[in-house]
Amino acid sequence: MKIKNLRTNFVNSLSEIYDSDEILSFFYILSEDILGLTRVAIAINLDKKLSDNELFVFGDAIKKLQNQEPIQYIIGNTNFYGLSFHVDKQVLIPRPETEELVNWIIKDQEGILDSITILDIGTGSGCIAISLAKNLTKAIVYAIDVSEEAIKIAKKNAKKNQVSITFIHLDILEVKELPENFDIIVSNPPYVRELEKQEMKPNVLDNEPSLALFVQDNNPLIFYEKITGLAKRKLKQKGKLYFEINQYLALETKNMILDIGFNIVEVRKDLYGNERMICAYFG
Repeated sequence: MKIKNLRTNFVNSLSEIYDSDEILSFFYILSEDILGLTRVAIAINLDKKLSDNELFVFGDAIKKLQNQEPIQYIIGNTNFYGLSFHVDKQVLIPRPETEELVNWIIKDQEGILDSITILDIGTGSGCIAISLAKNLTKAIVYAIDVSEEAIKIAKKNAKKNQVSITFIHLDILEVKELPENFDIIVSNPPYVRELEKQEMKPNVLDNEPSLALFVQDNNPLIFYEKITGLAKRKLKQKGKLYFEINQYLALETKNMILDIGFNIVEVRKDLYGNERMICAYFG
């Protein structure tokens, strides 16, 4: 089979589930991953014949896409803040909104030459910790997660991106005290309430780890309260606490942080106009 025939079959196989632009995007992502051909290279090689193995791999990918498995899990890789990360069903797929949180932290450190210590709570794939370590080269970075499998993936990603991070397997809800003081504590904890599941697409609900996504409706700020309490005691004098937050609970999250004792809390919107990020510190 030639590439042009494969592309036609690929589009037809997925047309009832995805729109045409998304299907073509999947096709070109897979073509680069399986064939090593960019979109431009595909355009000038439409008559290239594919091997049986290449057709098999494409066929397997089509079946997974029909089951609405995320393309990132299919190829086992995604990009975040200009870096490449391995991902599978043990970790969340990093989102563009989280890149904005990372960018906020990095921008806040411009002009600061001293070495700083950073703690990333609920690191998952390691995307936040690794991106910060890569861009804040004098930083000493720690990252914790409740999932041993996530820690394994994060370690793999740290090695892949050539940064040194101390990873710790730990349940933050069971922690009584942090081991040292930090300049920055950052977390993108579980924050989706059960009642919000109806807003989510099947590719997320059926594939990404629920442990990293969901909280109970009656206690949606459980992680934020615990981390804020720890941060109040363990942030250095000019330290800052950063969160990615549930857009529907921005005011509640801000008020909770103020009640715990921080006196400056800034909420920012993401690129979609949702209140998605918070920075708290002592003025």
